[in-house]
Amino acid sequence: MSVVPAEILSLRRFGDDQIVTLAKLVIENAFQPIVEATTGAVFGYESLMRGFQRLGFASPLELLDKAEEVGQLLALEHLINSRAVAAFATIPDFSARTLFLNFDSRLVGGEDDIVERLVNHLKRANIAPSSLCFELSERFDSGKMPDFSALVRQLRLAGFKLAIDDFGAGFNGLKLLCDQPVDYVKIDRHFISGIERDPRKRHLVRHTVNTAHVLGTRVIAEGVETEAEFLACRDLGCDLVQGYFVARPTTHLSELQPVYPHLELSGAARRSSATLDSILIRKQIEQLPAVRESDELESVFDLFRLNPRQAFFPVLNANGEPRGILHEYHVKEMIYHPFGRDLLKNRIYQRRISHFVSPAPIADLDTPADEMLKIFAGMDGSDCVILTENMRYAGILSASSLLKIINEKQLKTAQEQNPLTGLPGNRAIRDYVQDAILDGDETRYFCYCDFDNFKPFNDTYGFQKGDLAITLFAALLRRHFIGEEKFLGHVGGDDFFVGVSGWTDQEIRTVLMRLVDDFRSDVRQLYSDKHQAEGRISGYGRDGASKNFPLMRCSIAVLVLPQGFILSDSQTVSAKIAEIKARAKASECGLVLELLHGD
Repeated sequence: MSVVPAEILSLRRFGDDQIVTLAKLVIENAFQPIVEATTGAVFGYESLMRGFQRLGFASPLELLDKAEEVGQLLALEHLINSRAVAAFATIPDFSARTLFLNFDSRLVGGEDDIVERLVNHLKRANIAPSSLCFELSERFDSGKMPDFSALVRQLRLAGFKLAIDDFGAGFNGLKLLCDQPVDYVKIDRHFISGIERDPRKRHLVRHTVNTAHVLGTRVIAEGVETEAEFLACRDLGCDLVQGYFVARPTTHLSELQPVYPHLELSGAARRSSATLDSILIRKQIEQLPAVRESDELESVFDLFRLNPRQAFFPVLNANGEPRGILHEYHVKEMIYHPFGRDLLKNRIYQRRISHFVSPAPIADLDTPADEMLKIFAGMDGSDCVILTENMRYAGILSASSLLKIINEKQLKTAQEQNPLTGLPGNRAIRDYVQDAILDGDETRYFCYCDFDNFKPFNDTYGFQKGDLAITLFAALLRRHFIGEEKFLGHVGGDDFFVGVSGWTDQEIRTVLMRLVDDFRSDVRQLYSDKHQAEGRISGYGRDGASKNFPLMRCSIAVLVLPQGFILSDSQTVSAKIAEIKARAKASECGLVLELLHGD
C-alpha cells in the first residue's frame, strides 16, 4: 500500500474551503505544442495543469471535481486560465499561435459573466480572442444544460475558438459536432494508438476527418506517440497533431520551439511532385477579398458595393483562419432599411460581423478534387469551398470552378491514356500507387507486367504485329480483371501495370497465372507455322549479337503491401519492383510475388 505524505493529508483535511488559496502556491501551467500535420510548424499549445499531486489529488479532474463540490470551481478555473494566458503572452510570436484551454461545462449557467471577464482579461494582455480556443469536454452531457448553446454562441460571437475534446470517448461528441459551430475536433487517443496497423481505427478517423471538413471544422489527432502514428494521422487528413512524438508538456516555456526538426524529417518523404488535382485546383482558385471578424459592418457594405457581382465573402479571424462566409442576404435588410446603417452604429444594437457568419466547408489546397467534390456536396446549399494552405486562408472554389476542375481532370486523363490500348498512362499509375501505399485498410498488390523476347518478334514481324501483341495483352487484362477493386495501366511499349486491393495471395496468383498462360497461348498464333513448330525465333539481342530466342511470354513481378502497412515513399516501390522483375524473368513460370515488410 502506498503511503501518503503527512503534509498532503493535512492539505486534504483542512484545505477543502481553501483550494484556490492553496492552488496559488503549487499549481503550474505546462504547455504542450500542437503542430500542423503537413509542415511540423507549431500552430499552438494546450495548457495542462501540473502540481495537483502536491494538493493530494490523483489527477486534474479530481481536483476540479472537488473544487466544484465546495463551490470554488469558477475561481479555480479563472486562476489556472489567467496564469496560462499570462504565460502565453510571453512566448515569441504568440499572436500567430493559438492557446487551447480546457473549459469545464459545469460553469455554464453561473451568475458571473464568464465571457465578459475573459474578453476584458485578454484586452489587458493585448491578446485577440481568436488566439484562444476553449476545449469543450465530453465528460458531462451538455445536452442537459439549457444554457450551454447560448454560451457557445456567446463565445463564438466574442471571437473565441472552440474545440470538442476527447472526441469519441465521452457523452455526446457527435451531437456537439452536429449542433454547435466548433472550430476543431480533437480525436481521442484511443483511436490514435496503433492506428497504422488497425484498419477499423483508420476507417473511423478517415470518416471523422471527412465529416468535420464538410462542416468547416479542422481535426486534431491527440496522443500521437510514434512516428508511425504521426504519418498515419497526417495521411488520413488530420490537420493538426499533438502528443509525445511531437513534444512532451513542459513548464519551462524556453524549451518550446517554433518548428520541431524531427517532424520536418518525417514529412520529407511526402509526395515530391504535384498531382494533377493540385495543379488544376491552383489554376481555378479564386482570390476573393476576405472580411475580418473584427472589421466594422460598414466596411462590409463598402465591399459589396465595390464588388456588385459578388454575393458573399469569406470571413477570417485575427489569425487568418476561415470562420465561414458572410452572404449578401445576411445584411441585405440593413443595407436597404432606411435606418439600417444608423441602427448598426447604435451601441445598444451591438451587432458585429460575427453575428452574420455562416459555416462553409473547408479543404486544404492539396485535397484531391474528387474528395473536395464530396466535401462540397456534403454541405447542401453551400456557396463555395474555402481553401487553406498551412491552415490559413488561400482562396475559394465555387461550384462552377469545381466542375471545371473535374471536367478538365477527365479530359487530361483521357488525353494521357495510351492511344493503342486506351489504358491510363504513367501519371495515373503514379497517383494510384501513391494513394494505395498510404491506405493500409486492405492488402494491396502492385503487378508489373513485361513481355519477354518482344524485341526479336517486333524486329521480325514488324511494328503492326508488335502492336497487335500489345493490344492482345490489354484485352486479356480487361477480361481477367473486372471490378472496382482493380486498376489497369499501360506504362508504355510492352510494359503494363495492374493494381489490386482486398484479394488474397492465392486469388491474385491464380488470376495472374491464367493471364500468363492465356497470353502465351494466344500470342503464339501471331508467329509463322515454322516458328511455332520450332518454338523459337532467331534475331538480334540488345547487345547486337545474333541468337535464337524462345517465343514470347509475359513475366509478372508482384509487390505485396500487407494490410495495415503504410508506406510514405513511392520510390521504395520502384526499387523493390526492379529487383522482383529480374527474378520473374529468370523464373520458369514467369511470376514472382514478394511481401514488403516494414522492417
